[in-house]
Amino acid sequence: MEKLDFLAIGELAIDAFIRLKEASVNCDIDNENCKICMDFGAKIPYESVEEIPAVANAGNASVCASRLGLSSAIVAHVGKDANGDKCLNSLKKDGVITDYVFSDADKDTNYHYVLWFEKDRTILQKHSDFDYSLPNITDPKWIYLTSLGEKSLEFHKTISEYLENHPEIKLAFQPGIFQIKFGAEQLKDIYSKTDIFFCNVEEAQTILKNQSRELPVLLKGVAGLGPKTVVITDGYDGAYAYDGNNMWFMPIYPHTPIERTGAGDAYASTIVSALAMGKPLQEALLWAPINSMSVTQFVGAQKGLLDQEKIKDYLEKAPTDYKLKKI
Repeated sequence: MEKLDFLAIGELAIDAFIRLKEASVNCDIDNENCKICMDFGAKIPYESVEEIPAVANAGNASVCASRLGLSSAIVAHVGKDANGDKCLNSLKKDGVITDYVFSDADKDTNYHYVLWFEKDRTILQKHSDFDYSLPNITDPKWIYLTSLGEKSLEFHKTISEYLENHPEIKLAFQPGIFQIKFGAEQLKDIYSKTDIFFCNVEEAQTILKNQSRELPVLLKGVAGLGPKTVVITDGYDGAYAYDGNNMWFMPIYPHTPIERTGAGDAYASTIVSALAMGKPLQEALLWAPINSMSVTQFVGAQKGLLDQEKIKDYLEKAPTDYKLKKI
């Protein structure tokens, strides 16, 4: 196998989107801690259900990189079942190399139920406990490490040792739920080897145990854990980046979302893909909101992922205030 541009390490899953008709959202007075509510013990009608295979953070990232023209592969696990076949076939259709996907005969492919109401979603997740291991991979330019299961801590040590022995490989880290729960101290070797790190504001607060919403504080705090560059997204309020010397703010690309699943994955993996092409961070930050915006125009995390030409088309049509701002 030729040298890879992009290797995602993480989970694969199928998302089943259930479009709800009758529900409500209740929030605190400050519009936080929102809950989706339905009648208890009732029969709740829904509009539609749609299965989308080969998703989860790593699956989405690998497809994003492939559509942008990179040689892209994924290290992940599926069950040796019909859902696992759906994931593999979907990845292959998108040009993602699946040689490093393990099919486990005694495990089920991860399957998530997505309760889609209005413009947002609540995801019911169930992860199989896979026996994680690193196959004999062809050294990639970039490793994109993202969400793994709650029994993956030792696997992170394996990845860290591999990176120690291959210092030319760059690491992007977009932690998932369990990686954040492990804590930065448990994953200090991963943080210290990270070239670019991605999270949202709430995740940064959890990682740092700091409830400040001052972005410079959060950016410098995460950078203090080891990553050379930190990108923190803040929903409709845009995103911020810090490379150890300079800070930037990048607004969103104007849009009205239909459904937001995968917008963060598109943002992060587009930046890493652009960096893998040799683009500077400043240009990568201009690409990311476009791919993220496009994903929100479709159901699921992958239908809206763009190729380079379409991203450039959107850049040419961008409003005058769509600019990277140094702060």
